[in-house]
Formats: sequence, C-alpha cells, structure tokens
Amino acid sequence: MEWLDFAAQIASSAIRLSVPLLFACLAGLYSERSGVFDIGLEGKMLVGAFAAGALAAITGSAWLGLLGAIVGSVGFSLIHGFASITHRGNQIVSGVAINFMAFGLTAQMGATWFGTGGQTPQLGNDARFLSIVWPFADALRSVPVVGHIYSQVLSGHNVLVYLAFLAVPLTWWVLYRTRFGLRLRAVGENPAAVDTAGISVSAMRYSAVICCGILCGFAGAYLSIAQSAGFVESMTAGKGYIALAALIFAKWRPVPAMWACLLFGALEAVAIRLQGVPIAGIGPVPVQLMQAVPYILTVILLAGFIGRAVPPKAGGVAYVKEK
Repeated sequence: MEWLDFAAQIASSAIRLSVPLLFACLAGLYSERSGVFDIGLEGKMLVGAFAAGALAAITGSAWLGLLGAIVGSVGFSLIHGFASITHRGNQIVSGVAINFMAFGLTAQMGATWFGTGGQTPQLGNDARFLSIVWPFADALRSVPVVGHIYSQVLSGHNVLVYLAFLAVPLTWWVLYRTRFGLRLRAVGENPAAVDTAGISVSAMRYSAVICCGILCGFAGAYLSIAQSAGFVESMTAGKGYIALAALIFAKWRPVPAMWACLLFGALEAVAIRLQGVPIAGIGPVPVQLMQAVPYILTVILLAGFIGRAVPPKAGGVAYVKEK
C-alpha cells in the first residue's frame, strides 16, 4: 500500500502546486483572447502576493488580504491596459516593464514598511487560508484507492484551491456560452468587425485585463497567505512564465489549460520528492537539477509536443479605429 500513499501524496502536492499556475493561466487566457498579450503575469502575481501578505499582517484577516491582492493586481493590469490599449504601446515591452516594477516595488516596500529584508511578518493561522478537511476523511483513509483519493487527494486543501478548479468551468462558460465571451473572442480575432457592430474594442479589452488582474490577485494571494505564511521577496519564482507556457501548451483553451497546469504541478511535485534521493550508480540527485526540471521540460514540451499553437489573430496588435 506504500505505493498508493506515495501516489496520493504526489497527486495532492501536484494539485496544490498547480493552483497559482492555473489562476495565472486563466488570467492570461482572458487577456490574450481579447488580443492583449500579457507577459506581465509574473509581476501582477508578485504584487498580489505582497499586497495579500502585507494586508493580512496588518489586519489579521485572510479575506482582506485577498481583497488587497485583487486591488493591487488589477491596478497593475490597468497600467498595462493604459499603455497598450489607450496609448497603443508595445504589449511585450509594457509587460516586461510591469515585471520589473513589481520586483523592485515589492522588495522596497517590504523593506521600508516592515524592516524585514523585503518580507512581510510571519502570519498566524487567523490571517491565512487553512486546509479544509472533508467529512469522514479520517475514517476513509484506510480504504484502498477510494479512501486515498477522498482523504488525501480531494480533502485537505484550502478554499483557494477549490476556487481555482471551479474557475475552469466558469471560464469555459463565460467564453463560450455568454455574449461577453463571444465579444471577447471576436475582439481578439477581428476587432474591426466588432467595432463595426457598435461595440467598443477598448472597453472589451479593458474588461479582459481587469479579469486578468482579478485572477492574478488570487494567484498571488494563494502564494503568500495560503501556501505560505507571508510574503517573501521574488516568491513567484518564474511561475508567471510557466503559466504563459501552459497557456500556449493548451492553445488558449480553459480545460486543456487546467491539464497543462496539473502537468507542470506534477513535474514540480516529483522534482521536490526526488531532491537528495540517491540513485544507484549516480548518488544523490543534485537539488539544483531537480529544481530546474520543470523549466527544462517546459522548453521541451513547447518545442516539440504541442504542434502549431496559433494565437488570436489580433493578438499583440493595437487597434486603431478607422475614420
């Protein structure tokens, strides 16, 4: 039964590790489906993580921390929108600038406000989202397969984990079953036709970047007040870029995006489990190698396993209204 325990632990870890990727991937999905490429997911996640950690430390409330994360992340999304939609600036340059601003500001504000080297104070349990144990989880733990799945894989996660996976069918429904989603996808494919129909391209794109900011706020809050007990400098550690890779891997579709994020989460979970584990004839696996595995496999998957990923036709192109 040890292999069942091991598999359940890997699956549970994969779910937890995939959550920030999934929130950020869905965030990029909204933005890029509208034609606004957003390489600044990393920066918005970092701002959300800092805002959540700081506000939770000050107020002692995880929910206020989450609200702060959303507000901070949406603020940076609007900066990106102002640069790339209103002023038709280069979207890639704007996204990179967002990342640099976020890295610098969060480190400096953490050091100035709390005097802890760019970190926020350690959070107590009241200021964090804690695990939720499902009914009868302990009683079913000893049942083979079903008990492992129920008690170790499904039970024991915090509320943001469940919200992340609920966001997948919600995103699918919004994009493919609502008027807003139809217009959003149309703006990303043919903004001139949308404009001809009397719909504001700028308003639709701003709506998309606001959705992006909200979901990035959830991702950042998860990192600092759910998965961890406070903000640590540069704690996103490239997750925004992996989320972008997962979005391309999923070809800008919500359900495949979930599976892609779970794949990357599983790779990270396995890498963590194998750190320092001795291999016959080789010795202990170097920690640095295992930490690099998810990024190496990201490059490999994108280079040869997804086929041709075609982005929205108007993606990255500023719309100029014809007069």
